[in-house]
Amino acid sequence: MGFKCGIVGLPNVGKSTLFNALTETATAEAANYPFCTIEPNTGIVAVPDIRLKKLSELANSQKVIPAQMQFVDIAGLVSGASKGEGLGNKFLSHIREVDAIVHVLRCFEDTEITHVENKINPLRDCEIIETELMLADLDSLDKQIQNLSKKAKSNDPDAKKDLALMKDLHILLSEGKPVRSVDFDNEKIKKVKTFNLLTSKPVLYVCNVSEKDAALGNEFSQVISEKAKQENCVSVIISGAIEAEIALLNEEEKNEFLMDLKLEESGLNRLIRKGFDLLGLLTFFTVGPKEARAWTLKKDSTAPEAAGTIHTDFQKGFIRAETISYDDYLTYRSEQAVKDSGRMRVEGSDYIVQDGDIFHFRFNV
Repeated sequence: MGFKCGIVGLPNVGKSTLFNALTETATAEAANYPFCTIEPNTGIVAVPDIRLKKLSELANSQKVIPAQMQFVDIAGLVSGASKGEGLGNKFLSHIREVDAIVHVLRCFEDTEITHVENKINPLRDCEIIETELMLADLDSLDKQIQNLSKKAKSNDPDAKKDLALMKDLHILLSEGKPVRSVDFDNEKIKKVKTFNLLTSKPVLYVCNVSEKDAALGNEFSQVISEKAKQENCVSVIISGAIEAEIALLNEEEKNEFLMDLKLEESGLNRLIRKGFDLLGLLTFFTVGPKEARAWTLKKDSTAPEAAGTIHTDFQKGFIRAETISYDDYLTYRSEQAVKDSGRMRVEGSDYIVQDGDIFHFRFNV
């Protein structure tokens, strides 16, 4: 599925290094000057999930296909981007196209790598980008309010409702609060999404630290962690330098390297999973001797919608979903054993998919 996380931040904070490590390629030029990334690079990343490996081993599957996410490396932002400074207009247009924002913040000292603001201060860096996004949203709302006002004057009830919501959001942004900070009901959430506002997108803060701080972080990352908690967001600690190194190693070498650094897993694995959660996604599986596969789906989706993820015909002709929980598959160790135990469930079109469900869809077209 086409879920995208956009990697953003000031120039020289480690965005492209992180992107290269994520995608295990060198397609994004990681250079020590602003705007080395002009056009956004897009990489497809496998979502780490030990459950898929275990299922494939039990089913003796010939192929294993993990769930995937897209990460987009977007050009560095500077103050004044909302007014077109630097590559501001391109930067903002690329952010509009992603589903969530991965905000990389420099939390390490290095005299050999210049900082666009000349001093390490991740909280200030964060506020620079947030301010530019809010200014861009205010400008966008001004235009939308102007266009909608004419329609509202003709007593269009939907236009009046939308106009009132836009004005409320305008006040919020003018007070320096991002749109995502408001706890809307489901109806308003759907409506706000149609306004395409940058600060309505969920944010994951990535604290890029030095190698020595990779396990526990430092005073810089602690400040961002506190900020994330206050905003009901998530932060993760990563050392771009470490991730760039281990991206080039095989699995055995990677595990040894992480053990030497007293790290249980790579920071990238944590980031990918956090991004997955940030987008409100879950994983379901299809398992057999030919293939074990993880599929991506929005939380609170129905069984027919899950079937449609595999093929639109499955959703159109949906009859039922033969369903096994991941825990039951592990306990009984095969699909047939689960059936024999009476633990396989038959779910209909109103069934809400649970993370880890294993499906066999019955359909007719």
